[in-house]
Amino acid sequence: MTAVVGIVSLIFVGAGLATATILESILQENLNTQVVEETPDLRRVTATSTAADVLDTGRQTQGYLLILQVPSGLTGAYVTEDADVAELTSEQLSVVVAALDTPGFVTIDLPELGEYRLDFTGSPSGLFAAYGLPTSEVTSTLGTILTSVTLVTVGGLILLGVVIVLVIRRSLRPLRAVADTAQRVARMPLAEGSVRISERVPPEQSDPHTEIGSVGDALNTLLDHVDASLEERQRNEERMRRFVADASHELRTPLASIRGYSELSLRAIHQGNGAEAVANTETSLERIQAQSLRMTALVEDLLLLARLEEGQELVYGAVDLSRLAIETLGDAQAAGRDHTWEIELGDEPIVVAGDEPRLHQVVVNLLANARTHTPAGTTVTLSVAGEGTEAVVRVHDNGPGVDPTIMNELFERFARADSSRARKTGGTGLGLSIARAIVDAHSGSISVASTPGDTTFTVRLPARPDTPAAADPAQ
Repeated sequence: MTAVVGIVSLIFVGAGLATATILESILQENLNTQVVEETPDLRRVTATSTAADVLDTGRQTQGYLLILQVPSGLTGAYVTEDADVAELTSEQLSVVVAALDTPGFVTIDLPELGEYRLDFTGSPSGLFAAYGLPTSEVTSTLGTILTSVTLVTVGGLILLGVVIVLVIRRSLRPLRAVADTAQRVARMPLAEGSVRISERVPPEQSDPHTEIGSVGDALNTLLDHVDASLEERQRNEERMRRFVADASHELRTPLASIRGYSELSLRAIHQGNGAEAVANTETSLERIQAQSLRMTALVEDLLLLARLEEGQELVYGAVDLSRLAIETLGDAQAAGRDHTWEIELGDEPIVVAGDEPRLHQVVVNLLANARTHTPAGTTVTLSVAGEGTEAVVRVHDNGPGVDPTIMNELFERFARADSSRARKTGGTGLGLSIARAIVDAHSGSISVASTPGDTTFTVRLPARPDTPAAADPAQ
């Protein structure tokens, strides 16, 4: 603001000085003209005439001054404020003579009379006449103008300063709103817990079409991203807590069984009941082995998920999805004889580049999911087709459908509709999450659409091989 006011001040002062200089020149030229116009008729001047005699016979204005150099001597007189004629003193005459050098106009400061604008003809060493008027009117006019210019300049600068302050404050209001919003957000505890950043720069202060408003708009965009990241962090923390709780629950049951059967075996051995002790111990060891296998399967599934999320565990090659579908459906038929199994394939085999054992696991998990969560007599249809540049695998059943309350979490770890965790299969509850992780690792997608009597899991994979290793499926 100071720089703006300083520059404008220089402009105002420069304009004022230029105006005063031009006006002074104009006024001085007018004064010169007036001096010439009011000059008396000097043709009547005789050898004995004096300046006072000439002025007495004329009608010159107040202040008019005349100096004559004639054979009879040097005389000078002027018209007073009372319209009388007064003679100049010898001192005043000497000042005039000393200032007259060449014919033309000259400005002289006369003692007691002030500044005069004089014009003279002839030579100071011979006959000459000098006549003029006081410059007081010009000086007064210039003083008035300079005073007016000064007052206008000062008033304009004050007004400009006030306007600039108001404009700057109004213009910087969005920045103050940004700073206030940033300070409020900085005071929020964002390190842990459920956090939501509700603070935003007001819409009227965040107009993206203005330079300053774009700062507020950028901060709002940043806060939106941070808010979304915090929500995602909270969801991840909640997911992790649920995962730890579910994993602990899954491991606690077999561990409790192992501990119970171990104590039972030890008790039978210590009691020494012979054949009965041997039978009890054998049964306990079988159960211990079964629970150990269950824990091993859970740990291996969790390890597989971790490795898949890190991009490991995949060995690419050419995979014939049509042949894979036939094999997996045959296995599903053997495991679920109380269901009706159907398959739909095209005339040409569908080949993708992928890890065959892992893709086999995806289809097996989807078929097992359909068998486990549908009643006896349900028809399950497995289909493989090519759609554009994608290979599409669908598992459809006409069972009761997926509970809408878990649709969004169906592919999460340990996601189940049954809160009691009772299962008919004794599985780990990681099948669908593993399927999604494998499909994601293949740059594909997996989704589900479900209504009562119509549930379809859809897997989409790139149909064209991504690597040279994807060769003829017969190899």
